[in-house]
Amino acid sequence: MSSQTPLRVWPGLPFPLGATWDRQGVNFALFSANAEKVELCLFDSSGEQETARIVMPEYTDQIWHGYLPDLGPGTLYGYRVYGPYEPHLGHRFNPHKLLLDPYAKQLRGRLEPGDVHCGYRVDDPLQDLSYDTRDSAPFMPKCVVVDPGFTWESSHAPHTPWPETIIYEAHVRGFTMMHEGIPVVERGTFAGMGHDKTVAYLKSLGITSVELMPVHAFLDEGFLLDKGLCNYWGYNTFAFFALEPRYLSEGGGVDEFKTMVRRLHDAGIEVLLDVVYNHTAEGHQLGPTISFRGIDNASYYRLRGDNSRYYINDTGCGNTLNISHPRVLQMVMDSLRYWVTEMQVDGFRYDLASTLGREDYGYDRGSGFFDAVNQDPILSRVKHIAEPWDIGPGGYQLGHFPPGSVEWNDRFRDTVRRFWRGDEGMLPDMATGLLGSSDIFEHDGRRPSSSVNYVASHDGFTLADLTSYLGKHNQANGENNNDGHPINFSDNYGVEGRTEDANVLALRWRQRRNMLVTVLLSQGTPMLLAGDEFGRSQRGNNNAYCQDNPINWVDWSAIGEVDRRLLEFVHRLIRLRRDHPIFRRPRFLHGEHVSELTGLRDVEWLNPSGRPMAHEHWHDHQARCIGLLLAGDVGSFTTMTGEPYGDDTMLLICNAHPHDVSFTMPDVHRDVEWRCLLDTANPERPEGEWCISAGASFNAPGRSAMVFALAPRY
Repeated sequence: MSSQTPLRVWPGLPFPLGATWDRQGVNFALFSANAEKVELCLFDSSGEQETARIVMPEYTDQIWHGYLPDLGPGTLYGYRVYGPYEPHLGHRFNPHKLLLDPYAKQLRGRLEPGDVHCGYRVDDPLQDLSYDTRDSAPFMPKCVVVDPGFTWESSHAPHTPWPETIIYEAHVRGFTMMHEGIPVVERGTFAGMGHDKTVAYLKSLGITSVELMPVHAFLDEGFLLDKGLCNYWGYNTFAFFALEPRYLSEGGGVDEFKTMVRRLHDAGIEVLLDVVYNHTAEGHQLGPTISFRGIDNASYYRLRGDNSRYYINDTGCGNTLNISHPRVLQMVMDSLRYWVTEMQVDGFRYDLASTLGREDYGYDRGSGFFDAVNQDPILSRVKHIAEPWDIGPGGYQLGHFPPGSVEWNDRFRDTVRRFWRGDEGMLPDMATGLLGSSDIFEHDGRRPSSSVNYVASHDGFTLADLTSYLGKHNQANGENNNDGHPINFSDNYGVEGRTEDANVLALRWRQRRNMLVTVLLSQGTPMLLAGDEFGRSQRGNNNAYCQDNPINWVDWSAIGEVDRRLLEFVHRLIRLRRDHPIFRRPRFLHGEHVSELTGLRDVEWLNPSGRPMAHEHWHDHQARCIGLLLAGDVGSFTTMTGEPYGDDTMLLICNAHPHDVSFTMPDVHRDVEWRCLLDTANPERPEGEWCISAGASFNAPGRSAMVFALAPRY
């Protein structure tokens, strides 16, 4: 350490936690219930030279704190925390390991891989019961004191209502890495995501909300680095307030993210973050000590009651964050509020959200976390999306999250895949999914928007691969194709993977259109995976979490004419949903209301004869064609300002048979006809060009979806 004038150290305050600049100095506050001493380590601007080591002067209510009036923004720091090293009692203190502040808002440098980060000697037969004295500081990133000031100008959050929301799941790096219209230095960064060309594309597509895969700082696992791979997806967080440095352009910081948010907001697009509060990157007992483990392992993690050396692993990632602890819950809540208030994001998607509802006795939809979010005056007003499962006991909780959240509906996903593939007996589940899965979500005042409807996400096949591969092809992951889910309900339609067979290709493109129609015209909240709108492929890899290369990157230059036709079809679909509120009703429909004009119910299910579905039709396992009739002039619906609104009466026909089916159009009135708005068998047919008389029959093409509107006969 250099010899310089000693820094002034004052008692400071035990709040707020983290490093806070008040324009006169910096207050440092760190929670640890079991530590015996905490040292604040300061570094030069390079982060390589430690310039001072200061014992935190005060300990109040389990908070170690101090105030340094001589410091300001840009200061680099970390902690060394002293206490017992007794793994069998849950304590793993080791002051030889530089630790990151859990509240760090920015990081400088990268975490260089190596066993120097382990608190134990990896070559010792006792493993984690041994003790390592190597200094990890040279190989650690450093925390940065930030200036929170930023000019948001006139930007404001879009506040898109749930019924109008269309989610677009994207990866910050992969979305722009191959975009030739974006400067090379900005590709793969927040600057690239907020670039004019990116924003213009998203706005023209018509989506309302971008859901970004994890942007919190995360760790690449050693076993991946050994194979020349990395954790591309980012579900391995070690800092819940700090941005992942690799997503920042050179010299970029917190303002780069804020600028991205401002530009997307100015285009009317919300920013949702995929967040991972269920576990941390420190893994199981043989993992590295980089923050929480060395600060207070027994508080931050859920440990086994029979032996606190080991971690409860409901996440499958080695550990489980102990959100039942009040200070850990506070950290998560503070993190969420920070991203909403300071970074201006519009909501969150919670990875393995069942873990967030776990108490000592199991999953509880009234857990401390859910209660804290729902009563919070800030967080209760933003969007919350749950991935409703983890791998722990009773981990699958679809439909069992509290009011105020929506959920990824994997039952919808699998039903849609199986129906269009032609599986038997899918009509009842398909019908339920088309109307928002009321059997799952209609309770406690929850709305159809509670069901996030999707057919592809980052986890699994892309839409193109879902129609091109019968099996997964994950050899590039280095696990002998043993990783990734083996059951995908996919089909290759005659040829595995790439082909020049025109008939196979035509069927694949039609099936993609069919599934997109189902996602975007079902009641609920639709979600698209980035690139599915023009047929992006991952070469059959259904678990591409470790591929930071063109397998995952969106190749904008490869978008050909046939891809553009699918893109234009998606544009039409989104416009159709936007222009017709009948596809996004705010309440569940049950056929309880009848139109005075046509005699139609608000919802009716029709068999190919044009008559209502009967009991025997629903239980015909060979039936694969159905009509969904939605009456637009039925029910009491008003805008936010109390103005009543109606819509056209619509008929959606889904025929998953491989052959044509004669379908009789409902005969509701002699002076009306059914005008075709969309046809997946003839995707370029202009809207309204083709009409069918009420009561007339036509051949619905095999494996096709069609949308008709009831209109006056000219």
